[in-house]
Amino acid sequence: MFLPEDRRRWAARVATPFVLSPLLVGCGFGHDGGDGTSVFKVQVGECFTSPSEVKAQISDIDKVACSKPHGKEAYAAAVYTPATGSDGKASSDFPGNDALASFAQGACAQRFTSYVGVSYLDSSLFFTYLAPSARSWQDDDRTVLCFVTTDGKPLTGTVKGSKQ
Repeated sequence: MFLPEDRRRWAARVATPFVLSPLLVGCGFGHDGGDGTSVFKVQVGECFTSPSEVKAQISDIDKVACSKPHGKEAYAAAVYTPATGSDGKASSDFPGNDALASFAQGACAQRFTSYVGVSYLDSSLFFTYLAPSARSWQDDDRTVLCFVTTDGKPLTGTVKGSKQ
């Protein structure tokens, strides 16, 4: 199927996080010898090394100074709010990876422009995310962390306001 140029760019941009995000939904970056930071203490603006291997569950990621080469920069934290049922109460059940992935895609795309300074569709950067796992959901983890990343080249310096 052939798409007009702008639609192909959009399709590639939308597909890329889906390619990258399976590494992060319910799992994570891994541990590569930097400053191990709990995934529950990640702050917007912090930078992290890229993983050397994918693990099913993680508890920490390797933080580095943004001035040093890094693979990811946290740019948003979005809280998933379950839909309310007919009784007016929100479900406490794990919504599933598909629901969290859909939420993360929208939340991270929406917050990208205000952090980077350019629309995601016009950016040379990508985003990925770290979503709660079924296990962390039991401990009231409802936060999706959004990360700016590249096509594999290291980032040097913060991307905040960079308009890249």
